[in-house]
Amino acid sequence: MMMSIDRRLFMAGAAAAGLAGSATGAMAQAKPNLRFSAVFSEQDIRADMVKRFAEAIKNDFTLQPYYGGTLFRQGTELVAMQRNNLEMGNIAPQDISNQIPAWSIVTSAYLFKDADHLKRVFASDVGRDLKKMAEEKLNIRILGPTYFGARQVGLKPKTRITTPADMAGIKLRMPGGDAWQFLGRSLGANPTPMAYGEVYTGLQSGAVDGQDNPLPNVQNMKFYEVMSQIVLTSHLVGFDLLCITNRAWNAMNAQQQAAFQRAADAAIDWSTAEHVKREGELVDFFKKQGLDVYTPNLAAFREHAQKMYLASDLAKSWVPGMLEKINAL
Repeated sequence: MMMSIDRRLFMAGAAAAGLAGSATGAMAQAKPNLRFSAVFSEQDIRADMVKRFAEAIKNDFTLQPYYGGTLFRQGTELVAMQRNNLEMGNIAPQDISNQIPAWSIVTSAYLFKDADHLKRVFASDVGRDLKKMAEEKLNIRILGPTYFGARQVGLKPKTRITTPADMAGIKLRMPGGDAWQFLGRSLGANPTPMAYGEVYTGLQSGAVDGQDNPLPNVQNMKFYEVMSQIVLTSHLVGFDLLCITNRAWNAMNAQQQAAFQRAADAAIDWSTAEHVKREGELVDFFKKQGLDVYTPNLAAFREHAQKMYLASDLAKSWVPGMLEKINAL
């Protein structure tokens, strides 16, 4: 029996409506997409940290990472998050201190002793207060500090460095921003702002004499190919902050938030352990590459840097008693 034209049209319409309904349902159930921006390369340990994190949250979210500053260049990620043009980022504490001066305390030289001290501070009341400032004033939530090694001075010239006085006239590449530039001056150097991706050619051409980075970064970016020495100043425990916008965080229910934080904690802990292990191995690696690797007079560097910070306008913005609490931990 032939089906009438009217009935065929009805059936086709019903089928189309069913497909449209299924598509709408699928869209409603689509996982939120979280764009993540970082300046580090895909070869960095922290890129593996991000992959582990993405795997842990994949049932609820899709994490879309951009490395090497390809989505937002260094120093612009925070503003992008504040404008809701980016959901997640690995934000430098120096960028936060540009907007919240009290944060400059955690950018000061010789404050944290090591990765464990850093973790304990951010898990303490001090860390809670710092996170609250960022949440209320910047509209971001800090998931945790991502340690990437103690910062060391790497130089192209072969000038022997023993005290800060020996750094006079050294054009030391530092990221842009007052906090970074002051850090360079606290080491006795002449800080020069330069984007991270330009450092290799800057050293190669002589535009800068040196750079300061943790040893894993020096290896990843191959800076050692255009340097003659590494001075183990250990002047700053290098870390950034794994952050998400308040908007993306508040869109989660309590169960999702708890799982999200657990995933971040696990990924950060793994990354920290890998960095500590790598730092121990890299001194020998750089020596085998022909670099002179040595420790200067750390007491002289520490005294010079801390004296400069305490006498600066930066220290005037520090929360009273916070320095003592950090030292006590």
